[in-house]
Amino acid sequence: MSKGPEIVTFGCRLNTFESEVMRGHAEKAGLSDTVIFNTCSVTSEAVRQARQSIRRTKREHPGARILVTGCAAQIDPEQFAAMDEVAHVIGNQEKLEARSYTLLATDKLERTKVNDIFSVTETAGHLVAGFGERTRAFVQIQNGCDHRCTFCIIPYGRGNSRSVPMGEIIDQIKNLVGNGFGEVVLTGVDITSFGADLPGTPTLGMLVQKILKLVPDLPRLRISSIDSIEVDAPLMETIISEPRLMPHLHLSLQAGDNMVLKRMKRRHMREDAIDFCHLVRKARPDMVFGADIIAGFPTETEEMFEQSLDLVQACDLTWLHIFPYSAREGTPAARMPQVVKAVRKERAAKLRALGDVQVINLMKKAEGQTANILIERHDDSGRGMGHSEQFIPVVVEKSCAVGDIIAVNLAKHDANSMTGI
Repeated sequence: MSKGPEIVTFGCRLNTFESEVMRGHAEKAGLSDTVIFNTCSVTSEAVRQARQSIRRTKREHPGARILVTGCAAQIDPEQFAAMDEVAHVIGNQEKLEARSYTLLATDKLERTKVNDIFSVTETAGHLVAGFGERTRAFVQIQNGCDHRCTFCIIPYGRGNSRSVPMGEIIDQIKNLVGNGFGEVVLTGVDITSFGADLPGTPTLGMLVQKILKLVPDLPRLRISSIDSIEVDAPLMETIISEPRLMPHLHLSLQAGDNMVLKRMKRRHMREDAIDFCHLVRKARPDMVFGADIIAGFPTETEEMFEQSLDLVQACDLTWLHIFPYSAREGTPAARMPQVVKAVRKERAAKLRALGDVQVINLMKKAEGQTANILIERHDDSGRGMGHSEQFIPVVVEKSCAVGDIIAVNLAKHDANSMTGI
C-alpha cells in the first residue's frame, strides 16, 4: 500500500466531508502505512460491509495499521475493538480532532477512545481545501439530530443537533470557491434543524440566502436531504426563485402510508409531501425531487407498501434512495412485529425498479433541452462526465476541462446517462 494515510469512507455525504477533515489531520501528523475506516451504522448491512472491508484490507496489507471510526464505531466500539485486525477505535468527535492523529503518529493513542456523543454541544466549522478533483464539495452546516424516529440509530452515533456558526460556513465556502470549486452541497444529519441552537436562531433559509448574497462567485449551490415539513419561508422563497440553487431537492420521506409514517414517528403525513412537491413544481417547473424510502417497515402490509409506490408517482420522484428496513438494536421499531426479510427485499426491488423508470422518464423529457454540466472527470475515451442542474449524469462530446461548467444540448440517453453535444 502507499506510505501515506488511506481513508475508506462508508455512508452519507457528511461522512465524505469528515473524511476530508480527517485526511488533512492525518497527513499533517505524518501518518504512514495507516488505513482509516470511517464507518456508517444506518443499516446492519453497512456495518457488515465495513467489517468485511477491514478484514480484506488486513489480508492484502498485513503491515498496515488500521483505525476505525464513524457512526458504527461510536455506537458499538467493542465490536471493532474485538477484531484482531483493528489497532485503534475512536469516536465521531475524536475523529475530527487533530490531536487524535498526532497521538496515533507517536504511538500514544489509546486503543479505544470513544466519548459520550451526547455531551458534545457545539460543532466547529472545518476548513477543507479540496475534495480530490476540484468540482463539487460538501460543506457541513450541522451535526446530530433531536428527533427520535423509531427506526433510526443515527442520533446515538451523532448526538443531539448542533449547528456550525454562519460565519464559519461562509468562510468555508469562500475558501472552496477560491480553490476553483463550481458547486457546493450543504450537508448534515438534519439540516432543516439548522440554527435552532445558535444566537438569534437563524434558519436554513436565512443561511442559504446569506451564502448566495455573500459568495456571489459561487456558481451552484445544492442542499442535501431535507424534511419538507420543516422548510421555512425564506428557504421556500429561495427554492422557487434562485437559479443558483439547483433544481434538485432530496426529501426525507421514508414511506407513503400515513399509519407507517405515524409508527415511524415522522413529522409529516403523505398529503404534506404531495402538497409540497406540487407547490414547488408549480412555481419552478424544472424542479426534480429525490427521496429516501424504507421498504418493509415493521407492520407494513401490502396495501401500505402500495401507498409508497403510489407516492413516487404522486410526487413524481426521480432519484430514489431505497433501503430495505434494517432492525437496529435499541430502537423502538426493532421491537415491533417484523416484516419477513425476503418480503422487505422484494418490496425494495420494486421501488428501485420504479425509480429506474422514473429516471428514464426524466431523461426522455430532458431530450432537446439545454443544460449546464459541471465537468467532474473524463472517461477512458477522454469525454467529459458530470451532472446537469437536475443531477442528470451527462457524457459531454465537446472539448472540456475538469471544473468547467459547459452548456450542452441534451441528446440521446441510455439507462444511466445522457449525451451532451
